Amino acid sequence: MALIREKDSKRLHVKSKLMGESLVGKTFLQSLEYKESFRILPDVSVLKIGGQSITDIGAKAVLPIIDEIVENAGQHKMIISTGGGTRSRHVYAIAMELGMPTGIISKLGQSVSEQNALMLSTLLTPYGGIKIGHDDIPKLGAYFRQGCIPVIHGMPPYGYWEHPPEEGRIPSNRTDVGAYLLAEVVGAKQCIFVKDVDGLYTDNPKVAPDAEFIPKIGAKELMDRDLDDLVVERVVLELLTRAQNIKQLQVINGTKAGNITKALNGEHVGTIIYKDV
Repeated sequence: MALIREKDSKRLHVKSKLMGESLVGKTFLQSLEYKESFRILPDVSVLKIGGQSITDIGAKAVLPIIDEIVENAGQHKMIISTGGGTRSRHVYAIAMELGMPTGIISKLGQSVSEQNALMLSTLLTPYGGIKIGHDDIPKLGAYFRQGCIPVIHGMPPYGYWEHPPEEGRIPSNRTDVGAYLLAEVVGAKQCIFVKDVDGLYTDNPKVAPDAEFIPKIGAKELMDRDLDDLVVERVVLELLTRAQNIKQLQVINGTKAGNITKALNGEHVGTIIYKDV
């Protein structure tokens, strides 16, 4: 590309549409044209295995899910993403009592999610399970070529640079956010959240038995409802309204045999939350 010197300064620029722009001007950003996003792994499903809802239950919940993942591995390429669960909540409580900043709390949560990834990848090892980190994402294509089932910890890599939350110090970008962003960046086929409830309710069904089940809803509509409790992290809904690749997600009950298989096959089981703006 040609180098261009500004008339009124000594700065040199590489000639391009972004030359000399600050990248914060609204009018300029709206004028940009983009090609359709390249979907790196469009035939892959991202399965987020809940920490507190699944892994913390132990063998009773985890082993049947491992079996169902293995049963589907021949027909479906999957990336398994792990949550933190009860142990992350414990370390959050200690960290808050000690006055730790949000970035430190985020790093602590990542370590617990990684422990769960290690356990699940170990259980999947005889069937091609392999624990990967964030830097291994460019290798996913090669892993799938070899018949692997990649397992990654769900905490997104904000770490010390975690955004300050609206309230308190608990990181807003946790493992649900990480799983969704992973699915978005690789252009996955679908993103499935495996929990221990049938999907989204108007309240937490474990403490509010009269809560109404919601089989399908738009992300913006759900945000507008401002429910007291949600089955996924609230930031996921905000991201979904700006989605380019993953324009819906599915929340299913993984403790019910066959639900993972149905979701992988595209059946409407559980709750579907979709981009509605």
